[in-house]
Amino acid sequence: MTNSLSGRFLILTVVFVMLAEVFIFVPSIARFRQDYLLARLERAQLASLALEADDMISPALEAELLENAEVYNVVLRRDDMRQLALSSPIPSPITATYDMRAPTSMTLIADALRTLLDAEERVIRIIGNPVRDGGLLIEVTIDEMPLRAAMLKYGWNILILSAFISVVTAGLLFFAVRKLLVTPIKGVVAHMEAYAKSPEDARQIITPSASIKELRAAEESLQMMQTQLTSALKQKERLAQLGSGVAKVSHDLRNILTSAQLFTDRIEGSEDPLVQRMAPKLVGSITRAVHLCETTLAFGRVEEPAPSLSRVNLAQIVSDVIDSERLAAGDYPLSFSEDIPASMTLRADGEQLYRVIQNLVRNARQAIMATNKPGEIGLHAHEDDDRWHLTVSDTGPGLPPKAQEHLFQPFQGGVRKGGAGLGLVIAGDLIRGHGGRLRLESTGEAGTTFVIELPKADLALTEANE
Repeated sequence: MTNSLSGRFLILTVVFVMLAEVFIFVPSIARFRQDYLLARLERAQLASLALEADDMISPALEAELLENAEVYNVVLRRDDMRQLALSSPIPSPITATYDMRAPTSMTLIADALRTLLDAEERVIRIIGNPVRDGGLLIEVTIDEMPLRAAMLKYGWNILILSAFISVVTAGLLFFAVRKLLVTPIKGVVAHMEAYAKSPEDARQIITPSASIKELRAAEESLQMMQTQLTSALKQKERLAQLGSGVAKVSHDLRNILTSAQLFTDRIEGSEDPLVQRMAPKLVGSITRAVHLCETTLAFGRVEEPAPSLSRVNLAQIVSDVIDSERLAAGDYPLSFSEDIPASMTLRADGEQLYRVIQNLVRNARQAIMATNKPGEIGLHAHEDDDRWHLTVSDTGPGLPPKAQEHLFQPFQGGVRKGGAGLGLVIAGDLIRGHGGRLRLESTGEAGTTFVIELPKADLALTEANE
């Protein structure tokens, strides 16, 4: 009971209603005592009127009048000179006097509590104003025990009524909470448990149905979270399947390229000037393709190699990339500009840096050619005390908002139709492996600019690979 939400509501409701009744009980019992004493004063005043008709009444009649009024003595002051009195023997001395003419609320409450807590038999004097202007003052003496007994009976009745109200109210709240709150919450929990057993099953995603605003907001948040998680799991599964397929393809492609590499080794011995000029680039391209297949296979075994750092000439790498992209552009009106210091050497993995620059330049070329308008791709490099900076800019149409939002997320940041959106992801991962970063500096109708930053300090590389 105490561990359930509805059970706690039940207990707390009973406690709170009883506390409320306590605050009501104290003024009520004080009011009851005041009414009791005023009633005795009124009865005594009526009894004393018998003296008005006859100054002398028999002792038997006097005793009967006092008994009906439930008092021992009555003194009614009619004016300054005249007063009427009824009297009978008092069993004990008067121990307290209470003035009922203008008592304060606190006085009435204190006197009531004193009467309830004191079980000793006492005779008390009550002073009050006669009703209907029947005199100046009326005074009676009574036994306090009947008053206390009446107050206890009244209090017991209030207690029973309060308990009944508490139970009924708590019961109604109990069923209302179960109907309006606990049952919908249990439904949400049941949906969560069913979803946890099969998160890939889109049928297990909750459909918001609660009419209570807060519960519906919780259901909508849960639905959003489940939808995102299911999509992520499905994408993860597809990526795992794709990775397995890529590993198989890379394995076979490596074997094919190895054979091609053997043929290019023989072509290098040709005396044809054109062949002698193109053969080294062909050999370099096939070597890079073989290396890429090997690293892809290593990645499939969760053994992604760290960059093999050495001193590389940036101008030579950029030149190789531009030569390759010029061949891909063919006769398209696309120009390339290089502003790379010939003596600038970087501490990096030459193969990985080539892949990064090639991805950026290829993306820029494809974006410009998709517009069917002339364009230009520029590469500029400089260095400072801490980093090497390489800027790749183009005059293409810029990146759309969706591509900017998912720029470095696989299969989501693609711009070209049919593209997988992996180029920038691969480039970003490779640069982070060097301890640097790849960032989008600007994009718009005037073109797009990416910046590669590589650290000069070994410490940055060490921290990046931790």
